[in-house]
Amino acid sequence: MAIVVGHLGTPEGREALVAAVSEARQREKALLVVSSGSNPAPEELEALAGRLADAGVEHRVVPGTGDLADDLVRTASDEHGELIVIGLRRRSPVGKLILGSGAQRILLEAPCPVLAVKP
Repeated sequence: MAIVVGHLGTPEGREALVAAVSEARQREKALLVVSSGSNPAPEELEALAGRLADAGVEHRVVPGTGDLADDLVRTASDEHGELIVIGLRRRSPVGKLILGSGAQRILLEAPCPVLAVKP
């Protein structure tokens, strides 16, 4: 069982990573970080690994295919994820009527609970 989170360089992605690290520590679980694309920059992954090592969290980076919603759901299913952590962005009044399609897919298809955070 592990905590699953996507790796995105957006404010929402960074907040999701912070929350996922916190959840992994509290639950004493490993963290599975799904990269946002199939070929993330090596220096980006190095920086991520350094931050996670400094946080004292057991972790593994899982390569993504480019469809982060599918990758998160698949990883959680394949690895028996205990929790998926996602970041949500603030939306306009009209946009609030509909969640982002990726977030909606994750919420509907996830094999485990989903924690949604916002910056």
